[in-house]
Amino acid sequence: MNSQNHASPQKLSSKPAWAYVWHVWKVIIPRRSITGRLVYGLVLRRHNGRRWIYKNLAKYDPED
Repeated sequence: MNSQNHASPQKLSSKPAWAYVWHVWKVIIPRRSITGRLVYGLVLRRHNGRRWIYKNLAKYDPED
């Protein structure tokens, strides 16, 4: 049987869907942001494949 006739399986990403988006997270212990500053309270968080990265959240009002 010739293996070139078979379609190769598509490469699937091993990252879960939530890892591709920023989400609001409450940080109690200060963490370093992308810029190197300490952030705490409500922040944006995303996983980059190796570790969590954080961004300062300018304003978030869940009732809007």
